[in-house]
Amino acid sequence: MGLAGDTTMVAPAEVERMARKLPRHSRCPPGMNVKLAALLSVVIALSACAPAASLGGDVGLARADVARASADPGDAIRAGAAVDAFGLDLYRAIAAGQTNLVFSPASITLALAMARAGARGDTALEMDAVMHGAAADDHAGWLNALDQLLATRSGTFQDDSGKDVTVTLRIANAPFAQQGMPLEKPYLEALAERFGGGLRLVDYKTQTEQARALINGWVDAQTEHRIPELLVPGVLTPATRLALVNAIYLKAPWETPFPVDATTDGTFTRADGSTVQVPFMATTTSLRYASGSGWRAVEIPYVGGSLAMTVIVPDDLVAFESTLSADSFVAITGALSDTEVALALPKFGIETKTDLASTLAALGMPSAFDDRADFSGITTAEKLEISDVIHQANIDVDEKGTEAAAATAVVMRATAMRPSR
Repeated sequence: MGLAGDTTMVAPAEVERMARKLPRHSRCPPGMNVKLAALLSVVIALSACAPAASLGGDVGLARADVARASADPGDAIRAGAAVDAFGLDLYRAIAAGQTNLVFSPASITLALAMARAGARGDTALEMDAVMHGAAADDHAGWLNALDQLLATRSGTFQDDSGKDVTVTLRIANAPFAQQGMPLEKPYLEALAERFGGGLRLVDYKTQTEQARALINGWVDAQTEHRIPELLVPGVLTPATRLALVNAIYLKAPWETPFPVDATTDGTFTRADGSTVQVPFMATTTSLRYASGSGWRAVEIPYVGGSLAMTVIVPDDLVAFESTLSADSFVAITGALSDTEVALALPKFGIETKTDLASTLAALGMPSAFDDRADFSGITTAEKLEISDVIHQANIDVDEKGTEAAAATAVVMRATAMRPSR
């Protein structure tokens, strides 16, 4: 990829980091290694849960009769900063040894936030520390504010040629609970106030596969069929009591599309130093650009001007990854300024799917995943723990723009021990 300013052409080890857009299929050109963390900091939102009728079938809904809380714009900024910090912690934890990687900290945060609303004691403290307070009780308005801020990001806008094009940014949440399980009133109120919705009621005990099909169908619809099977057989069991699910979908055209006739094969340098021929899109235009010790960065805006992709190209990927933090990221994005840039960007598609349970435990929230878990704020009828945190993300980037999706399911099961009060 060539990032100009000094017109030097660079064959990067990896294309690194996208902000303000979301994680598609693992379709990178053969041999092409791309690491991409979709750190949707200032672009995450928490939208109201879709009505039960949209799920299909006879699905009950448990919901508190409480209005959604009003939003403070300052809370949206604070939420974005917290998700950035959490996302970078996650990136350092899962990037080592990976070649192609894409994930959405926004989706992961939102799904975990629905569990955090019912966490108590050490479990709550650990989750708050790992997520940098994004879903803490004393920050209850953060994600709600971010949702309401970003609800305006979808719409029809004119690109540089004056053509009307549509940007779609959809972020939705659907918690699925075991029917008949007693639920704490404050938890239902928290879901209504912070998430604008309630719980869908299914039967994991006797209709496990039907519940899995229902959840997968909801994710498939929300992601425009980019994630048709988030939950594989065996993830849900008769012991499952909750699946807290987030889904994100983005389709955003570039403000200035890359000329199709300018796309040509070029040399891409992989992390191990070997090279491969891949199709490069190319343009020369004014973009926000910066360079620093060991890195170059450019911001490519989507139509409408409120969303953009930020690409950071490090000279030494491993060294850069080890020092990348929320502060260093803010320093990089803060240094961007308008520059005439000769840009060559590979066309690519990536997909990643993983269970983050062990990673999150290692980051500092282990009690949520074993018999120490305290989710008594959700129910006191049974003791719950998180069994899996399934995350899937994908992205396609071409001359027209970006299409991407991400989904996360925090799966909670009943344990043998009853919670103490």
